[in-house]
Amino acid sequence: MRTIFVLFDSLNRSALSCYGGSISTPNFDRFAARCTVFENHFVGSMPCMPARRDMHTGRLNFLHRSWGPLEPFDDSFVVNLREKGIYTHLSSDHNHYFEDGGATYHNRYNSYDFIRGQESDPWVAMVKPPLEKFKMLYHERQFGGNRAQQRIQGMLNERKFKADADFPLHKCFDAALDFLEVNAKEDNWFLQLECFDPHEPFCVPESFREQFQTNYKGPIYTWPQYRSSSDDSPDEIAEIKSNYGALVAFCDQQLGRLIDYLDGNRMWDDTAIIITTDHGFMLGEHDWWGKLRMPFFNEIAHIPLMIHDPSRPNSWGTRVKSLTQVIDLSPTILDIFGYRPCEYSTGKSMLRLLDDSNASIRDIALYGVFGGALNATDGRYTYFIYPENIEDPSLFEYTLMPMHSTSMFEVRELKNAELFRGFNFTKGAPVLKIPALVDAKRPPMQGGGFADTLTCLYDLRNDPQQNEPYRSQTVEKSLIGKIIKEMTLNNSPDELFHRFELQK
Repeated sequence: MRTIFVLFDSLNRSALSCYGGSISTPNFDRFAARCTVFENHFVGSMPCMPARRDMHTGRLNFLHRSWGPLEPFDDSFVVNLREKGIYTHLSSDHNHYFEDGGATYHNRYNSYDFIRGQESDPWVAMVKPPLEKFKMLYHERQFGGNRAQQRIQGMLNERKFKADADFPLHKCFDAALDFLEVNAKEDNWFLQLECFDPHEPFCVPESFREQFQTNYKGPIYTWPQYRSSSDDSPDEIAEIKSNYGALVAFCDQQLGRLIDYLDGNRMWDDTAIIITTDHGFMLGEHDWWGKLRMPFFNEIAHIPLMIHDPSRPNSWGTRVKSLTQVIDLSPTILDIFGYRPCEYSTGKSMLRLLDDSNASIRDIALYGVFGGALNATDGRYTYFIYPENIEDPSLFEYTLMPMHSTSMFEVRELKNAELFRGFNFTKGAPVLKIPALVDAKRPPMQGGGFADTLTCLYDLRNDPQQNEPYRSQTVEKSLIGKIIKEMTLNNSPDELFHRFELQK
């Protein structure tokens, strides 16, 4: 068996035409005709690296810690495949793998390509950047905030992109196609083609920008801060949306290169292909930019997933409405190769849904970011539960790898750490129990802490845009029961039950 796992970052379901979206994406449509399209797929742990830890382990991790590496006790499906003789390769331009909080992921593969230049990747070295020139070229809101230096680094990186082939997205697909050119005739391999795009900054070749013109006449505006969009004019909002749309179109074009290769080399009959993302992105909906500070509305949480299984041709061109989420990817990929899920996985293989679209593998998807709300959906309703005090000090990180996204834990965070006996998935190893300081360098960092922290229920059938909170004690009680069950299944720390006033 061979499998290609195509992972985009911040790919909005609502952007894809195969999901009824607003952007013409003919190559996603081509793939949709050869696969099963999942209609109710949701995130798990948020954002980027927590989502990838979910993918590797098949287990929710936002209940125990924030952004961080794979832990020594984590069961990664990639390692599982390697141990069984499956060759694993990663082609990626995702710079978070090479920061403190992601450094253990890419080394799990037999081999990897790392394409430089995305976002704030410290790629272009310049002691004195041309700040005055940048301030003339870029919108003022692309400066300032607590990530000002990272944004300037992104501007330096963008100066290197001239032709389409210079962009990291293009190079990422180049690397994956190089792997296929060498290995397409071999068996027993797993290729993860992971693209940072369409993550912000929404930097694209000019040929794609020209397809998404707006009335905006100001400086370059491609990198919104994670904050309210209420200060932006309609033209500014339209410009950011169009730049995102242009980047999705670029992703679609590059995906077409992969599909052409699969066509030309007749790989559809013996190669499984999965396409998905880690989460979505708010583009002014509900007056927000981003993915972290605000409630996890469906623009963020409800994400695309498409699976081509060569052994199930009857499933090609079909759609599945059953509820699934990110933690189900690990057992699904292992199942494709004929292997059982990792021991402590709480996810379920989705392959049975390809055989029976009316089947079910879960009755709730629980998702969130460490320290934030408990978010859940049963497919009909979504429920956001916030604690009475979002800054309640009785919150702890459980880890043997005390790293934030771009830094180690500070000494002040570790001073009151204690050794905790661990959880079932730590396999007898104790872990550090570290007080989660309110001002620690963990998400959400852009724009401060959480906002709009109001417990809300929404009826997706009658209010798919989640505009008006729905009130039903019966529905809330049912969802709370399912949330408690899912937290227990995922070995949630006891203090989280107290934090949300839930009875274990």
